[in-house]
Amino acid sequence: MKRLLQPLLSVLLGLALGLGVTALAGENPWTVLKILASGAFGTGYDFGMTLFYATPLVFTGLSVAVAFHAGLFNIGAEGQLTMGALAAAATGAILFRVASPWAPLLAGVAAVLAGTLWGAIPGWLRARRGSHEVINTIMLNFIAAGLANYVTLYLLKNPESQNPETRAVGDGYLLAPFSWLGGAPVGWATPLALVTAAGVGVLLWRTSLGFEIRAVGQNEAAARAAGIATGRVQLLAFALAGGLAGLVGVAEVLGNVGRFRVGFSPEYGFLGIAVALLGRNRPGGILAAALLFGALHKGATSLDMETEHVTRELSLVFQALIILSVSADGLWSWLHRRRSSC
Repeated sequence: MKRLLQPLLSVLLGLALGLGVTALAGENPWTVLKILASGAFGTGYDFGMTLFYATPLVFTGLSVAVAFHAGLFNIGAEGQLTMGALAAAATGAILFRVASPWAPLLAGVAAVLAGTLWGAIPGWLRARRGSHEVINTIMLNFIAAGLANYVTLYLLKNPESQNPETRAVGDGYLLAPFSWLGGAPVGWATPLALVTAAGVGVLLWRTSLGFEIRAVGQNEAAARAAGIATGRVQLLAFALAGGLAGLVGVAEVLGNVGRFRVGFSPEYGFLGIAVALLGRNRPGGILAAALLFGALHKGATSLDMETEHVTRELSLVFQALIILSVSADGLWSWLHRRRSSC
């Protein structure tokens, strides 16, 4: 119960502090809250866009969480999702004659493999060379961005556009959006995110590999003494994390724009760290946290038109305050001691 109550109270505290900021800015907090709720869930289209923004955060949140459970800090989800999206777009642009349903499966596999490979690199460096994964993943983010720019601008450039984007994928690769969400670009990538979250839960808590991942994360020396090949587990965990981040390419390329665009990600990889933190590295919590962040992002788009003193950037303030509230373990421990002593 405590594991569920503390994140919930943290979210409420973060929202309350954020609404306090709006009051200082001269807006009515209750009005701002209603605008956020209406903008995120008011219509089928609004709810669809909330799901659209939340779906990539589920994949990156799961990516970060799997690495966390192995005692690793994956700062490289941004680079991994970039490589996944690029691989999906390249597959669809080069093999554009492949028909559905094999086409999206082929591109999805390419996205997962690219992300897996990009995640395996820092995993191998950590397991075999002892290199710190934070430094490696940060550098690999820049390398991924450079490779993506080169492929987009020189190898697969769209000749019909001045934008930095690849050629469009074949029609068979596109995932049609659900009609009942008012035209929002939400298709099968969102159910895929739900299935993936369930699969990660089964992997971590119902399989021997998941036990090894959690054992290494809790005490690497003890796991090694128990006969677990810690290097192999770290490599596999990072590769799995990369594959999960690569699935963002399915949502973006196949379910939205049908091509790779340079700079398409509004830092999904880094937001995934916050989502995993808020969700306590549990699949269910990650789903809820991703939905919350998606709702804040979508709801805040209405603030530009309906308020005078605050803009859509208020969503970043809410996110920051929620993260600070969740990470304030000292505050919650103090409150728990005070309650126990009463």
